Amino acid sequence: MLDLSVINAMFPPDLPEPADWERRFGPRDLPDGAEVTRFAPSPTGHLHIGGLYTAAVARALARQSGGVHVLRVEDTDRVRHVAGAAQEFSRLLDAFGLAPDEGGAAGDGAWGPYLQSERRDVYLSHVRDLLRRDRAYPCFCDRDRLALSAEEQRAGRSPLGYYGRWAPCRTSTPEEAARRLAAGEPYVVRFRCPYEFPGRVRFTDRIRGSVTMQDNGNDIVLLKSSRPSSPEELPLPTYHFAHVVDDHLMRVTLVLRGEEWLSSAPVHLQLHAALGFEPPAYAHLAPLMKAEGASRRKLSKRKDPEASVEYYLAAGYPPAAVQHYLRGLANIRLMDVPTADALAAQVRLDGMRPSGPLLDLPKLHSLSREFIASLAPHELYAQLLAWAKEYDPELAFVLTRHERLALAAVAVARPEGAPARKDLERWSCFRDRYGFLFTELFGSAPPAGDDLYGGLAPDLVRRIAAGFAREATGAATSDEWYGLLRELAGRHGFAPDTAAWRRDPDRWAGPPRDVANVVRVALTGAVRSPDLFAVARALGRDEVRRRLTALAG
Repeated sequence: MLDLSVINAMFPPDLPEPADWERRFGPRDLPDGAEVTRFAPSPTGHLHIGGLYTAAVARALARQSGGVHVLRVEDTDRVRHVAGAAQEFSRLLDAFGLAPDEGGAAGDGAWGPYLQSERRDVYLSHVRDLLRRDRAYPCFCDRDRLALSAEEQRAGRSPLGYYGRWAPCRTSTPEEAARRLAAGEPYVVRFRCPYEFPGRVRFTDRIRGSVTMQDNGNDIVLLKSSRPSSPEELPLPTYHFAHVVDDHLMRVTLVLRGEEWLSSAPVHLQLHAALGFEPPAYAHLAPLMKAEGASRRKLSKRKDPEASVEYYLAAGYPPAAVQHYLRGLANIRLMDVPTADALAAQVRLDGMRPSGPLLDLPKLHSLSREFIASLAPHELYAQLLAWAKEYDPELAFVLTRHERLALAAVAVARPEGAPARKDLERWSCFRDRYGFLFTELFGSAPPAGDDLYGGLAPDLVRRIAAGFAREATGAATSDEWYGLLRELAGRHGFAPDTAAWRRDPDRWAGPPRDVANVVRVALTGAVRSPDLFAVARALGRDEVRRRLTALAG
């Protein structure tokens, strides 16, 4: 083992001891059974919907148990670090109603800082402690040496890693290591794995049950190079070491993470044991999957736009509906209950499957439609406007300028005494479904010869529009309005009702719906719309007359 004076010289002289950090980050005062969970993304790219899924489940487990949910940003990889990513994580979690109780870019909470790059001294204290107890050692092997070892291992079909005869610094004498340190040679600090020939390790995963794996036999790096790429930087720990120290000092009781980390569980358990920590419980989530033909594959950041969390915000899915959907992916029993019930229900780890759930956008559309249809008009307007201000400024301007008309547009979808229409599955659809109600968004109706008028002669289309503009805009009730529409149809040779047209189609110019379609297209620009009288009432007499007259020419 290195002399203590040599070890101490490797670190700042005023570095606290591990016991100091234990006192500073003491146990939490929480009720029995309360879970402390964390979401710990790395700021190396955009937030994946799988990350939001993990955060949603971890937060639910903490909240429902009376515990605490922490956002910790694991930013020790300075090479791949994306500027502003930590702030982006906080923004996205807030946007979906998944803000943590502690942490994030703002760093709120007594167990912070919550950016790992700001916790360097915490890690150095524990690295020094392992060196003092000969559970770690300095390694001077350069990249060429490591590359040669890896080449030999591949040629001999041996596991890749730093162990056995490929770990020369593990058996260096203390005098040799001290000499090289004094000479200023760059080094990393490696964990002295307790097993040269690893056996098996068994632990309990709270989703998968009992898990047996080969134990770690590799002397992993704990502290990165003593000579960083830029002189102002100081050595930072690797992910494996930093997160173990943080999970302990932040008093995390349950680590919920993707199954890609399952293979790392043995080394993490070894590190907890070496540091004298009681490990938290682990639960490894299966990855979100996507159907591709008859097969399934992992959702890909590169190939699938719906893999990005920003996709759901830009598309305008209500955050509550997305939360509902994520809970349903975790516990299928929650997928087919109302959103309010799903968000109030407990998420159960024993209800999660070890196979990856399928990301099914049609199901999300269904949940989103149901949620939007459940909103009162003023709630719908407020959520729509908030989305439009961020993603559709022109629509936001129109909604703000014409609030009364916007509320009327919402009411069009909710005829009195009838179920609400469910034709909005996201806010970005509002412009297509109801933009016709706003002059600034509608423009003008298609010309009389357009196919939308069902093949009627352009002159007939114009005469129908002119006639209805004169007669029907003064109708006060739905019965009067539709009565005038039937009279107009009769004067132009159309059947009085669909049944009459079906009995003798050669006698009539067509069914009465052909005339109604002319008015519909003139007022909405589409062959499908909410109740036509409700549309006309929302537009107002003057605007109805203007649109019909414009078509009539």
